[in-house]
Amino acid sequence: MTVTAEIDPAAAGQPVLAAWDALLAQVDAQLRALGAHPARSVVLLPYAQLLPVAARLWAAKFPDGFAPRFETTHNWATRCADFAPGPNDVSFDPGRDLLTAASLLEGAGLRQQRAALAGPLVEQATQLARLAASVPAAMRPDWMALAQGAMPSAGDGPLKLDAALARLAVAWAGTSDYASDVLFGPRVGAALDALLIAPGLQPDPLVLSLAEHYFEKTVHLPWPEPPPPGQIALHACMDAEDEAERAAACVLRHLHEGRAPVGLVAGDRVLTRRISALLATRGVRMRDETGWKLSTTHAAAGVVALLAAGAPRASSDAVLDWLKLSPAFAGPELVALERRLRRDAVRDWPRAAVLMADDEFVGAVEAVRASLQGTRSLGSWQDSLHGALRACGLWAPLAQDAAGQAVLGALGYAGDLVDVAHPHAERRLRLAEFTQWVRTTLEAASFKPPAAPAPDVIVLPMSQLLGRPLAALVLPGADEQRLPAAPEPSGPWSAAQRELLRLPSREELRQAQQAAWQLALAVPQVDVLWRQGDDSGEALLPSPLVQALQFQELPALVTQGMAPRLAHEVAATPVARPAPSGAALPVTRLSASAYEQLRGCPYRFFALRQLGLAEDGELDVDVDKRDFGTWVHAVLSAFHTALRAAPEADRVALMDRAATEAAHALTLEEGEFLPFSVAWPALRDGYLQWLQAHESTGARFEAAEVNHELALGALQLHGRLDRLDRQPDGSPLVIDYKTESATRTESRLKAGTEDTQLAFYALLTGHDTPRAAYLNVGERDPAKLHESPDITALAALLADGIQHDLARMAAGAPLPALGEGSACDWCAARGLCRKDFWSQP
Repeated sequence: MTVTAEIDPAAAGQPVLAAWDALLAQVDAQLRALGAHPARSVVLLPYAQLLPVAARLWAAKFPDGFAPRFETTHNWATRCADFAPGPNDVSFDPGRDLLTAASLLEGAGLRQQRAALAGPLVEQATQLARLAASVPAAMRPDWMALAQGAMPSAGDGPLKLDAALARLAVAWAGTSDYASDVLFGPRVGAALDALLIAPGLQPDPLVLSLAEHYFEKTVHLPWPEPPPPGQIALHACMDAEDEAERAAACVLRHLHEGRAPVGLVAGDRVLTRRISALLATRGVRMRDETGWKLSTTHAAAGVVALLAAGAPRASSDAVLDWLKLSPAFAGPELVALERRLRRDAVRDWPRAAVLMADDEFVGAVEAVRASLQGTRSLGSWQDSLHGALRACGLWAPLAQDAAGQAVLGALGYAGDLVDVAHPHAERRLRLAEFTQWVRTTLEAASFKPPAAPAPDVIVLPMSQLLGRPLAALVLPGADEQRLPAAPEPSGPWSAAQRELLRLPSREELRQAQQAAWQLALAVPQVDVLWRQGDDSGEALLPSPLVQALQFQELPALVTQGMAPRLAHEVAATPVARPAPSGAALPVTRLSASAYEQLRGCPYRFFALRQLGLAEDGELDVDVDKRDFGTWVHAVLSAFHTALRAAPEADRVALMDRAATEAAHALTLEEGEFLPFSVAWPALRDGYLQWLQAHESTGARFEAAEVNHELALGALQLHGRLDRLDRQPDGSPLVIDYKTESATRTESRLKAGTEDTQLAFYALLTGHDTPRAAYLNVGERDPAKLHESPDITALAALLADGIQHDLARMAAGAPLPALGEGSACDWCAARGLCRKDFWSQP
């Protein structure tokens, strides 16, 4: 792919370069008029990306003589003096400022609320600090008094905390020192002959204050009006993926046709990262000037996962997430641990650690978690985190990765050492507070991947299109949500407060966005894309800016974009239904549920049972009907065991005690057991009434939750019986509990030979004349026994059917995928049998 330099008149077009030429001519003329030496003059530009552009173009236009200093306010202040924020200054470092905010909240009597208010305080103070920094230090007390007057007065009403937070933010911002203070000092003024200001799209309070301070030396240089719109193509996309693919294709088309560099507007970071990934697979050289949040990188995910797993009440899912990212714990032990946790449905890791206390692997996990417990200072927490990262094998990958190095730097690590320079770092923190500090620090920091020296594509925000010589522009995300008519002002400030504080109003933000939109349209070739539907399925309209463009009288410039992707015709290749043979995988043990799978769909039995491809269950799921059934089974088992030991005991009290113990065993979160407790009294009373009538027939409880096995030829049948009673004649009565509706239970018996569960359990008893029944224990209706009237005959038929089916399987009979009934809707093997791609229905 041909690559061009970033500034190439042939590729980027003349309009922007002509604007630069006019601006630099103004600079030269103004310096001559003021008699200012270029080397003692500063040209303020709105953002840093324009500095190398201005320097190169000046050198090309005026190759002889001195050049003025092209600066932004930040660069200028950095050149003039080194600055270190004071102990309580706003530093614009989120991690440092979060600690300072917590200390200030404590000093203001808000110790109990510091965890909730520290983040909002940093956000408000940071916004106000940019205004306070634009005022000379000597005038800052006056600014603070004016700002305090715009804040609500402290009182005892419902907005008391909001008022206190706002006033504390003003005080914090107003009493801080800033790096820009040096620009108002006499030393800088004495060395300055002229200050020439090329404004951005939105007024900068600091630049305006500098212009007032050096009014005798200041000249405002207006940018030339943007050129007329270029060639604009509009692309309405189906969804987010279609939008990303079309945007990437538009970029590739521009590069193929020799237009470079191409600007890619980053309005939606998720969408932009998807487009960047698609372009990276084609070897496109990119420079991302916006980056993405450090918290979204893989490196940050490992650190956050470790801290989440270290929480005293961490879930099993959180611990597994961390272990899967940790090289030191990768191996068969982790696979076995996850299999056991999912098999036993252990949601809480502390319970899992107790159950597997003798496991060496679990002991190693607990050793790392133990190093993250307690309360300590920030420096001690950083040392502990360093040790934990090394113990689990995450430190080395972080140190060798660009994003990992950024994560470690943001968290205060310099190599293997901890750099703790914050005056409030000795305040003792709990793990939850330290985790919040880490999350806030990583969320506020940005990661910019290494840029190519001569990029084909420049990823930039729409607000920084001013002065950028681009040959083409691709602008995705131009829908009503991502590109509204006016951006929403940030912060909690009202319109009146924004006016008094000199914060940008909604109208000013609208004007700035409109100006950026005009600059975008002025690029010679522009592709504007938007999606017509969101991820939730809601329809989306194009941005109001796009709608206005569609109604303008520009038929020669605005066209409906052609699909930039090349169409490839793919021949349909339907597949036949799979019908494998399971003869090479002999079945030696069979349960009732396994045989039911075989009868429902032979292929499902082959995939899930013979091949062992059954999916793992979820650990952290909402409580549902299945959990209710598990609880009822545990309650009734414990109740009857206790009743057999103490037949004269109060049955209601025994059942309540069993219910309480079973609830504790489930380890549900607070509130999750509420649906069970509401249904419990009616269920308990209804069951005890049924039990009294049942015992009057002479039946007696014998065992609950008991495993039974039976040899059927070379096959071993096995199962777990919910309950086994004995009749007066000694014959067994198998009872299977059901918490479903009575109607569904009755339909099972009506199915006859189609229902295999009761017949299978009757076989397991080994008795010639067993009885078997479902006991419906519902939440609304009283308990009721549903007995199968001809269970002996059904059990005999089932035994013959099992032997016949397994003999055919052993002889190599195919096990086809049936693809029938509702079972396919929830089948875990559907992706294997490829039902949706069969050549025949």
